[in-house]
Amino acid sequence: MGYLRAMRAGALAVAMSMLPAAVQAESLRQALESAYLNNPDIMSALLNVKATAENIVLAKSAKRPFISASGSVTGAFAAESGLPVTTDFSYTAGLNYTQTLFDNFKTDAEIEQARALTELSKYALRNSEQNVLLSVAQAYYGVIRDTQLVTLYASNITFFDAQVSSAQDRLRLGEGTKIDVSQAQTRQIAAVAQYRSAIASLQTSQASYERWVGHKPTGLVYTFNFGKSLPTSIESAVTSAEERHPVLLSARAAIRVAQAGSDAASAAFGPTLNLIGSLCGIGCFGTTPGISGSARLTLSIPIYSGGALGAGLRQANIEQIQSEVDALSARDQIRESVISAWATLQNATSQITSAQSAVDSSQLVVEGTIQERDVGQATTLDVLNAQSELTTAQIVLITARATKMIAAFALLSSAGKLSPEVLGLNVPVHSADGYVATIEDVWAELRAIDEH
Repeated sequence: MGYLRAMRAGALAVAMSMLPAAVQAESLRQALESAYLNNPDIMSALLNVKATAENIVLAKSAKRPFISASGSVTGAFAAESGLPVTTDFSYTAGLNYTQTLFDNFKTDAEIEQARALTELSKYALRNSEQNVLLSVAQAYYGVIRDTQLVTLYASNITFFDAQVSSAQDRLRLGEGTKIDVSQAQTRQIAAVAQYRSAIASLQTSQASYERWVGHKPTGLVYTFNFGKSLPTSIESAVTSAEERHPVLLSARAAIRVAQAGSDAASAAFGPTLNLIGSLCGIGCFGTTPGISGSARLTLSIPIYSGGALGAGLRQANIEQIQSEVDALSARDQIRESVISAWATLQNATSQITSAQSAVDSSQLVVEGTIQERDVGQATTLDVLNAQSELTTAQIVLITARATKMIAAFALLSSAGKLSPEVLGLNVPVHSADGYVATIEDVWAELRAIDEH
């Protein structure tokens, strides 16, 4: 028994250090706001939008002139027999100009592809936001659930401690048996094991919370006001998902990307017209001052490329078909997630009602069985079994409550509505629209971009 007491004391010490403090309560809304502002996954997705948007400038550069400065210095010497060595130096400096005037609209298709890719990355940002906010809700209610389970198992230990003492007292008085004591001690040991397992689960939930929110949980509260954001029927949830879920919007943007890629591959078969010019401003005529220049048009029409153009076009066409198939798959997955979240929410709601009734009745059963045991009408085993049934009902109730809240957030996410705007979070919404609008008109090299 000394080992059991030491193990229980160690578990209690760990639990006390892991339970959230109630000094500074943090609502779920505050946790969501903190995560939205600080989570690196969202920050990374936002930076990816900006990085992807630069492809628009890169694509546009193919239609803009390329101007470079050139210069050269030449040194020469001559050594003839019987004559002194002679040296000569010359230098030139000028400008070169190259611009594609027409490429069968290949660049236009590539610009459209870059814009579609940027749009896709915007939806990826929204999807990252949804995933982070859902993970915060899961972690938040995971901590609440596991904290309540730790408290429940701690109460169980206290209960079984009392039953062991009671069985031992009755044994000394000749009213009980060693079997009663052994049964109570067995449940006592099992209760400590369950308690330690609950602590491990709580530690895991707290680590998940800290990962998503950015700090340790303190004083979490259960309630959250969804307002009118939750879908009222499975049909409205599916409709919302089809209209606004970022995964589906990304799939549609991917179709645009593939279509533009196919157009670019097809345009590669056409002619390309380039303007090439040069200007010599220094050293053009030796030591005589003067300026010279030239300009020419070059037309290139592909005839044979070793099969590269044909392969590129076939590949682009296949990718376009694939994007459309992927969009159908994404639609089916989102519909499945909507139905699953809706069913989980309804089931959890029903379980809460049932489990609450079971807890209320089981508590009366435990109290009544203890009274019957004290007057010799029930055994210690009856009391232990009644407590186990009560514990089972309490676990179901605690789990169902957390599951219901998580399922509600999962339903919002699957409907494409898990966003700071819908939740009413007091945060500035992340957007790279200003950055994208600015770079659409960027001409200067290495120019700093101010998206405001």
